Amino acid sequence: MLKLLPVFRLVALLEGVSYLLLLFIATPIKYFYEDPQYVKLLGMPHGILFMAYVVFAVLISNDMKWPTRTLWIVIIASVIPFGTFYIDKKYLTKASRA
Repeated sequence: MLKLLPVFRLVALLEGVSYLLLLFIATPIKYFYEDPQYVKLLGMPHGILFMAYVVFAVLISNDMKWPTRTLWIVIIASVIPFGTFYIDKKYLTKASRA
């Protein structure tokens, strides 16, 4: 399953970027300019990336020997802006070098 680590890192990056775009670009445009097209455009890809992030986190947690607490931190970080970038730096970069 550690072969999935590079894929998980990519999904984490894309999920984090899509979340920031949705939160700080698309949502303000929707409410300030009454134009929901960017939320519609980014919403589905972000949702798919979010689900993929959670699935990959669960799949690699055993191979990474994460305690349950760490798995929950990794999952909860996906709903915090910039959280996936922190997870990549703290938990995933070290493992990909090993």
